[in-house]
Amino acid sequence: QVQLVESGGGLGQPGGSLSLSCTASGATLEDYAIGWFRQAPGKEREVISCISDRDKSGWYAHSVKGRFTISGDNAKNTILLQMNDLKPEDTGVYYCAAEPLRGTVARCPLVGFGSWGQGIQVTVSS
Repeated sequence: QVQLVESGGGLGQPGGSLSLSCTASGATLEDYAIGWFRQAPGKEREVISCISDRDKSGWYAHSVKGRFTISGDNAKNTILLQMNDLKPEDTGVYYCAAEPLRGTVARCPLVGFGSWGQGIQVTVSS
């Protein structure tokens, strides 16, 4: 089973940028759908972006479209989330998740993610 570790994040300013990385071990991410989720304080966890071999350009929730970019670094077995034009409402715990697509017809974001990272805090505040 794939293991995922998020890194990056921390404190960002409104209008600024942060980047998150999701590094995998135990499997090659090329065969997986990878999702980024966010859980804001007092709210349920929501998917904000997703990428797979079937959705190479990425899928984005309306709240982050045009500001966030998801991409893959196959050499490092890592998925990146570049977050620009940060807003206070981007504050939350960010999780990456993975699910193999072999034998399925699943497309982002409708993937039943089974492997999760531990989460990392992102705080946007001036």
